[in-house]
Amino acid sequence: MMSGIRQRYLDVLGSIYLYNEHRGYTAIDRVLQAVRARSPDDLDLIRAIEQHRRDERKHYVMFRRWFELRGVMPLALDRRFGHIDRFVELVFGRTIDRLDTQAVIDRDDLFERLCRVISLTEQRGYRQVEALLANRFVRSDPVLMRIFRVIRQDEPSHWAPYEGWLARRRARPYRRRERWTDTFIHSELLFLKLPVLFLNPFKRRRTDWPDAADAQSATGSAAPAGPIAPGTAMER
Repeated sequence: MMSGIRQRYLDVLGSIYLYNEHRGYTAIDRVLQAVRARSPDDLDLIRAIEQHRRDERKHYVMFRRWFELRGVMPLALDRRFGHIDRFVELVFGRTIDRLDTQAVIDRDDLFERLCRVISLTEQRGYRQVEALLANRFVRSDPVLMRIFRVIRQDEPSHWAPYEGWLARRRARPYRRRERWTDTFIHSELLFLKLPVLFLNPFKRRRTDWPDAADAQSATGSAAPAGPIAPGTAMER
């Protein structure tokens, strides 16, 4: 029984991370569009965000390979399980796909708000990975442990460019509502959505991979997702 619980927990956890990593790097494409339009000469910021995008893509590929090694497809999840999806919806009042990129480009207050949302999301992700590295189910899976160690190493550089931009602009500090929203989304996922998903035996699995329809982009081309060779693709 314990083995079945462990496998189900890891299945749910991996599916949530796969969705969020894919959503992360595709959403960053919108951020890059805004930054390149607003600050085309700020090459350091653009390069940092491009690296963020590449890392998110790399993390997605690692989770995809983890599922391929297990011989199963991830659970079919939607934006209800995405941290950045929920954050944007609650702060901007619309989904990521309906976010007005031109308005974010034109208005400093909206771009500042977006930077705070991304930074808080990445900091939350770092704290969650720290907790998962101590989780006994996660620790029982060496491949998954390597994935989360890579993510832990990468995460601090992900919120740094947005924090730096806000500091240079002397932007207003995080609003209490933004921090409360971050906490609410995390609690909602951890204590409500994850248990419901765990206990739902009828949840269908995906029939394709989230990146199947991705367009190739200059900031991060699609990497092949073949089997994992020990000590190679999972480690920097």
